Amino acid sequence: MSEKVLLGLSGGVDSAIAAYFLKKQGYDVTCCFMRNWDSIANNDIKGNPTLTGSKCSQELDYDDAKKTADELGLPLLRKDFIEEYWKEVFSMFLSTYKKGYTPDPDVFCNKYIKFGHFYDYAKSLGFNTIAMGHYAKRIDENGESHLYKAFDLNKDQSYFLGQISEEQLSHALFPLSDITKPEVRKIASNLNLTVAKKKDSTGVCFIGERNFKNFLSNYLPSKPGKIVDIVTRKVLEDHDGILYYTVGQHRGMNIGGIKGRTCDPFFVVGKDVNKNILYVAQEKGNDYRLSSRCLIDGFNWIGNDIPTSSYDCNCKFRYRGKDMPVKLTIIDNHSAYLSYDNYSYVAKGQIACLYEGSRLVGSGIIEKTYDKNYKEINY
Repeated sequence: MSEKVLLGLSGGVDSAIAAYFLKKQGYDVTCCFMRNWDSIANNDIKGNPTLTGSKCSQELDYDDAKKTADELGLPLLRKDFIEEYWKEVFSMFLSTYKKGYTPDPDVFCNKYIKFGHFYDYAKSLGFNTIAMGHYAKRIDENGESHLYKAFDLNKDQSYFLGQISEEQLSHALFPLSDITKPEVRKIASNLNLTVAKKKDSTGVCFIGERNFKNFLSNYLPSKPGKIVDIVTRKVLEDHDGILYYTVGQHRGMNIGGIKGRTCDPFFVVGKDVNKNILYVAQEKGNDYRLSSRCLIDGFNWIGNDIPTSSYDCNCKFRYRGKDMPVKLTIIDNHSAYLSYDNYSYVAKGQIACLYEGSRLVGSGIIEKTYDKNYKEINY
């Protein structure tokens, strides 16, 4: 008897080809469309309701998923996780922003929804295995499952899986682990799938692409304040709301043409939420953008080979960031320190993802940063 697999079918091309591969490999595949965001609250990139005819974009995705399932000859289920997504992902997203940090909700959507509630739902239906259209690789070694980067490093999504457990990973399949995105498009085109040329989804997981300031203002009202040059302590401009900016950002501040200053762009280097001040600096001639250590919370190690002493590895401090050398020092089951050599724009709230070569070994949420003297950075 073929192994039964419940696959998350999003209405996009990646999950469509993942379903096709599994069927071709002999699995007994059932597809499931997840609805995790209230369609009524779904807005376009200008903050307005996204409607085409009488349907929002999420319902159009469901239509595409249905067409894909029909074209592949596979059954399609539909399951809502709206309440779970709000409580376990979106509420955390908002609370992190309120602290002045920069959250990454896609990571926790994977942990709690796609590899949590979705897997529980699959088990309730008699499935022991789930599958997703992520570009990532699972390799079973020494009796347990380990997570690796995908073959297509340009599309690799292992970073977003850094908070799942080894147990969750052991029940998951990633059919796109050894294929490139152009190959996926070509296969979809050869199969004449409706979604073959569909644009890739962007923006926050399940919420989609939109004007972020407009969207956040629905939940975190704007509170204008001052943009201050942290080097000269001079006020440069007004900001729209400190919560809408992130460390390392250099666009959208309308700073330029300052007499006596170079034309080099200003970057956000810190935020004082209590005083409502956004601190910026030009890159040359300042160390405010640098840190040498960070505390990570929600520490998660994927596997049983967790180190018992200081451990040298690489860290990706943001998606698309480079793998940078760090030294990991574990404090307890939930937290650890990462030490490194003066890196720029390590942002609190982001995920620090740890790699040993191409294997993702663990991750944590950046909670505090420290300067070269290991003094906590509070600006």
